Amino acid sequence: MSFLTFLRHPWPWWVAGPLIGLTVPILLIMGNKSLGVSSSLRHICAAILPANIPFFRYDWKKESWNLLFVAGIAGGAWIAAYLLKDPNPVVIRPALVQEMSGYGIQDFRGLLPVALFNWHALLTPRGWLLMGAGGFLVGFGTRYAGGCTSGHAIMGLSTLQWPSLVATISFMTGGFIMANWLLPFILRLT
Repeated sequence: MSFLTFLRHPWPWWVAGPLIGLTVPILLIMGNKSLGVSSSLRHICAAILPANIPFFRYDWKKESWNLLFVAGIAGGAWIAAYLLKDPNPVVIRPALVQEMSGYGIQDFRGLLPVALFNWHALLTPRGWLLMGAGGFLVGFGTRYAGGCTSGHAIMGLSTLQWPSLVATISFMTGGFIMANWLLPFILRLT
């Protein structure tokens, strides 16, 4: 297997997991930095909106490494999606295809079902709930919890922070409730 072929396939958990886990000690060694993606939006707002809002009045330049980290995530995602794209169709469990077919979702060519995630679908009750209301709730929950899943579940748990344990349990519970109880109801909407 060539290196390029290796990069085009999903990495096994025993490779990807330790690589993600190694970011914690590396950031701590680099100057007690804390991993988190949601804080980068605050840094961007503080940099480009010089308003007199107390929440944005701080030295965002000290956190500019975080903006580079997020730019690396976006750049890596672009490279993975366009340059390292696997030419084979996405493999989906047959039981999931059958279940999604019951909701009228037939096209599974991309990473996300086109019937759910496109501009036209946004104007339907199902699309508005999934993308509009769901996006708002993710943003609100991130702010309310004081961080996102990467900040709490990777960095916070690694440094034994009690609020991160509570936040991670809440994220997981919300995900299970959404996936098993609310999502089937929302997918029945048109």
